[in-house]
Formats: sequence, C-alpha cells, structure tokens
Amino acid sequence: MRYRSTRGEAQALDFEGVLLAGLAGDGGLYLPEHWPSFDREAQTRLPSRSYTELAQALFEPFVGNTILPADLAVMLDEAYAVFDDPDVAPMREIEPGLHVMELFHGPTLAFKDVALQLVGRLFDHVLAKRRKRITIVGATSGDTGSAAIEACRDREAIDIFILHPKGRVSEVQRRQMTTVKSVNVHNIAIEGSFDDCQDLVKAMFNDRAFRAEMSLSAVNSINWARIMAQIVYYARGALMLSREGGSVDFAVPTGNFGNVYAGYAAKRMGFPIGRLIVASNRNDILTRFFESGTMAAETVVPTLSPSMDIQVSSNFERLLYDLCDGDGAKVARLIAEFRKTGRFSVEPAQLAQARAIFDSVRIDDEGTKAEMARLYRDSGMLVDPHSAIGIAAGRAHKTKDGTPVIALATAHPAKFPDAVEAATGVRPALPHRLADLLQREERLTVLPNDLTAIEAHVRAHRRAGEAA
Repeated sequence: MRYRSTRGEAQALDFEGVLLAGLAGDGGLYLPEHWPSFDREAQTRLPSRSYTELAQALFEPFVGNTILPADLAVMLDEAYAVFDDPDVAPMREIEPGLHVMELFHGPTLAFKDVALQLVGRLFDHVLAKRRKRITIVGATSGDTGSAAIEACRDREAIDIFILHPKGRVSEVQRRQMTTVKSVNVHNIAIEGSFDDCQDLVKAMFNDRAFRAEMSLSAVNSINWARIMAQIVYYARGALMLSREGGSVDFAVPTGNFGNVYAGYAAKRMGFPIGRLIVASNRNDILTRFFESGTMAAETVVPTLSPSMDIQVSSNFERLLYDLCDGDGAKVARLIAEFRKTGRFSVEPAQLAQARAIFDSVRIDDEGTKAEMARLYRDSGMLVDPHSAIGIAAGRAHKTKDGTPVIALATAHPAKFPDAVEAATGVRPALPHRLADLLQREERLTVLPNDLTAIEAHVRAHRRAGEAA
C-alpha cells in the first residue's frame, strides 16, 4: 500500500514513511492510494471473537509488508490489554434503535486511547528498526494530549511536546498531561485557542529546516495511523447491528473531523454504514458547511464541550480531496483560499455528494445540559458533555425505517465533573487509578502564540544530538 498527499505534490510513501512523516511535505494529509475492499462475503469471513483479531484483519492491507503480521499482533494485544473493558469499545442500547458505544475505557478515559495506544507502539517498532529518534509535536483541545503522552511517555526514541490552549481545557484534562513526570514529556500552554495551537504545529511542519533538524512527527489525527486505528470500532459496530442487507448509522461528536472521517473510511471499505451524523456544539463550522456548502471560520466560543471548540477542522481536507475527484491542486487552492480569507465554497454537485453520506446537527450548551439531565433522570446514566451531544444528535436523527443508530461516547464523565454535576447534581468520581490526580504536582510552560518562541523551546528541550 502506498499513500498520496491530498495536495498532490509530495512523494508517495509506504506505511512506515507516512507514520513517521505525519504531515506531507506539501502541507497535505496522506491517504491510501486505494481503499481495501471488504464486500459482504468478505465480511462474513472476518474474525468476530475479539477486537484485536478484527483490527489485525483490517490493518494488514494498510501496513502491507512494512510490518510482519506476528509483530502487528503483539502490538495490538499490548495496546488493548491496558483497557478496562475486554471489549475495548462496549456497546449498549439505551432506547429502541439507539445504541451508545463507549470509547473511554483506555488509560486516559477518552476515545483517543483507542488509536494512540497502538500508535505509540508502532512508533517504537519502526524507530527501533530504523535506529532513529523523532520529536513529536501535537496540539490538543483536551483529550489527544493526554492520550498521546500516555502512549509515548518513557519511550527512549521519542521526545513529545504537546500544545494546549491555556485555560480552555478541563482541570482533569490538563492534569492528565501536566502531572506526567517522564523526562521525554513536555507540556506547553499556549496563550490562545486550540486553532492557534493547531496552526503552530502545522507551521513547525511547514518550516522544512526545523522539521528536518528536529525529525518532527505527529500524533494528531493528521497522522494517517490515527485514522486507520479508529476504523475498527465503526466496522465492528456496523457488523454487530446491521440486519440482512441493511446498514447502521453513526452519530459522532466532532470538531476536527478526524473521528467521523474514520467512519467514512470504513464505509468506503464496504462496511454496512449508512449515514454519518456530524454532531457539533456552538462552534458549528462543520454543520454550517453541510447546510450551505461554505466552510467559513468564525471566532471560537468557549463551551461545555471544549474538545470541540474548533473553527479549523483539519481532517476535512481528506474528504475535500474526494469531493474534488482527487485533484490535489484544486484542494491546495481551496485550502490556500481558506487560510487567506477564512472561507471557501464547494460547487452544488460537491455539496450534494457530501450530503449523500453526512447529516449534521448542532447542540448548544443548553441542549447539552438537558440531554445530560435527561439521560441521568431516565436511566441513571452519567455522560460527559461531548458524548451527550452525540447521543442527542443520534436521537434527533433516528429514522422511521428502523435503521439502528450508534452514538459514540467519547470521554468518561469524570473528565468533565463540573459540567456533569451542574447538569445532574451528581459529581462523577475518577477511577481508582486516577483518584489522586488533583493532588499531583503539575509541570508545564506557558508561552505566547508565537512560532519563534515555540520552536526555540522545542529546540532547547529536545534531548540533544540524537535526531536523524
């Protein structure tokens, strides 16, 4: 399997190359040159006994001959052995036709663990084989950072620098990052929004001299391996609930479009997925796009669901590539227009193509609190604000034909205790292993929204003399 850039200029790479590169050299995102195909007959032959066995079958076409099947199996077993639930992504029906898939049973209590526990091990495997070191830089709106740090902590061949928007993540989210004492972990609080953090990371990758000097790599969902790892739970959910000849819809709380894009990938691979419902909060750039065909950035508004407080949805570029029929130059022009003016529009036929697959729902803070309260009142179920948005969107979408809907629960309620308590009157407790989190000593650096300052900090604190 080879991978190409959405902007058409960068050299095609194999899986190992894409894993280490993260962002393409032309600023685009990598995509497989073709989608592995699993038709209905092939799906009947897929292993159904365990999450890891299904993951192995789905990943082998993507990694090709770069990783031996036996080595991949070991990494998968190790990655998911640390989850609290043996099903990794357990599912339950909360009302007729509406199911919730819990993706928060990993070590940092968020769906990002599903991908990053594997990605950390993939990095270790490839770096050891190549005798190379890398410097990972990433931006987080709350959950990616802690999951990436947990996956990369104490790894000798990796230094990791995570940028988060100062004061715009929950205390639990922040402390899960800043209380890790590993010498290879560095937390930077940026005086700005998540979009500012994301722009700084992209700017570091686009600074080719700095990128080469630091051997930069990425763990954000710009890295194809993140998307690949998330395809599994969509495929598994669809296989579990689809009826003969039918499909399953998914409701996905999302800001950066990475999680829901993995569902799109699973659909492209042939799995019985119908509609993908994009669930947004007040920062509804994606909902507005699916309504109008115009992607237009507005000012980020702080909400109860901070991981979705985004106005630049990086992974949308992967879908845009398909909407432009694989014309990388056209994608590059649209992205350049967005960077210059804060907006771009697609043609009516392209919007219709997107709407054939995607629906969109916006849920504001009042709607989020109402959903959290309703779920607790009716079932005793506590959910975090992001999951509440997904569940509310799934309920709003339920179809008359009885198509099952799976809403993704993306974070443990204890990651957002203030919001949960305000909505339900109940303060969710952290799992025992994190019970002392709020008493642990923090370690972070506050820096301005300035590329020169960030690059100087990374250069000064990366373990010197090791990058290839």
